[in-house]
Amino acid sequence: MTGPTGTRATATAPKPAAAKAAPGPPHPTVRALTRALPLTPATVLLLLFLAGPIAYCAYIAFTDLQLTGQAEDSFIGFENFRTAFGDEAFLNAVWLTLVFTVVSALLGQNTLGLALAALMRRASKPVRTLVGGIVVTAWVLPEVVAGFLLYAFFRREGTLNAVLDWLRLPTQNWLYTLPILAVSFANVWRGTAFSMLVYSAALNEIPKEITEAAEMDGAGGWRRMWHITLPMIRRSIGTNLMLITLQTLSVFGLIWVMTRGGPGGKSQTLPLFMYEEAFQKSMIGYGTAVALLLLVVGSLFSVIYLRLLRTEV
Repeated sequence: MTGPTGTRATATAPKPAAAKAAPGPPHPTVRALTRALPLTPATVLLLLFLAGPIAYCAYIAFTDLQLTGQAEDSFIGFENFRTAFGDEAFLNAVWLTLVFTVVSALLGQNTLGLALAALMRRASKPVRTLVGGIVVTAWVLPEVVAGFLLYAFFRREGTLNAVLDWLRLPTQNWLYTLPILAVSFANVWRGTAFSMLVYSAALNEIPKEITEAAEMDGAGGWRRMWHITLPMIRRSIGTNLMLITLQTLSVFGLIWVMTRGGPGGKSQTLPLFMYEEAFQKSMIGYGTAVALLLLVVGSLFSVIYLRLLRTEV
């Protein structure tokens, strides 16, 4: 296109608008606060209902607080802990707690749960349904109800002695002669279902190709279990051991209903000893110190299991 003078007119293109500057990345502090914001309600609840009571109990453990006969408490330092480690009843409760935990949790629930999970993989569906229903029913029963059922089973006129008498075998008062083993068996009966469910889920995650290859190589059932199954479910074993150990350390109602820690303290574990000192003898400070020691024992077990879980398979 030309103008009047014969020169070509050139169109001037409009200048593009200046591009807006892209916003920079958020400050690390802002990003961290944004990520932590959804966790705030849970954190507040934990501090209010968990950390708060634990801190208050830790304070009480260093006082001589009593339920009755005392105007005000006073700070006495480590006197409650020195009294505990010099008390034969406390040391007996520590020993019985370890026996109860090892026999009923580490050996009983853990081993029996793994055995049931392994056997039920090869069982027919009706057998799996029947066995699973029986084991899970014992687990979902309230602790007090389970304790009464096992009391009726082990008492002198109970079911066990009736069966032994019918078989012409010697009977005895199991709750008097072997109380810690009786309550350990009761805890195994009640808690094995949890271990069975954990191991059933873990065994189902093992690829069938690995097991079939081991069978073709001539590996028997025990060799497959030791060299293939157990290493592959190692993390599940550690998780299960940690959970059932912590649960067993805190068992109270089952033993209380069956034996109340007797006779003569032969089945008095730390939870029952703590309850007796704090609420029956009204020595809240001393009982809280025992509870704090039990918390430390549970924490040590947790640390050990967590370190094992971090180990690579």
